[in-house]
Amino acid sequence: MTKTKAGERLPYLLGKLKTPRVLERLEQTAALAREQQWPYEQFLESLLEAEVFARDASGARMRIRHAAFPALKSLDDFDWSAQPSAERPLVHRIAAHGLPAPSPTSDPPPSGTTLRRPKPVHFSAPLDRRLKPQKRLR
Repeated sequence: MTKTKAGERLPYLLGKLKTPRVLERLEQTAALAREQQWPYEQFLESLLEAEVFARDASGARMRIRHAAFPALKSLDDFDWSAQPSAERPLVHRIAAHGLPAPSPTSDPPPSGTTLRRPKPVHFSAPLDRRLKPQKRLR
């Protein structure tokens, strides 16, 4: 029985798991982890983080491509005069940092009638009103 060198099967296993970015960064990240004596969790997190970020970016590109937009535009291309109520600094801040998380100390949304769904109206309701005899006012 022959012994395999530690990590020798990793390219095969990572290929089967379909994690090409982990494979690309494996040697470089492993060397850095050894040099800085990272815990196993930090090493794994670093590798998987790269894969997740790349997949997210790839997914976004695919969704944009499948949406068949006429042209890919950025905020730099936006016509701010067409939407004068748009707050340019706020839009740029949200684009850079995302939406702020709700404050844990903020009040919960109001309950009661404001959150109730409207009562469904049957499609024949307008027809019923037209067919019923109207009372005459005297």
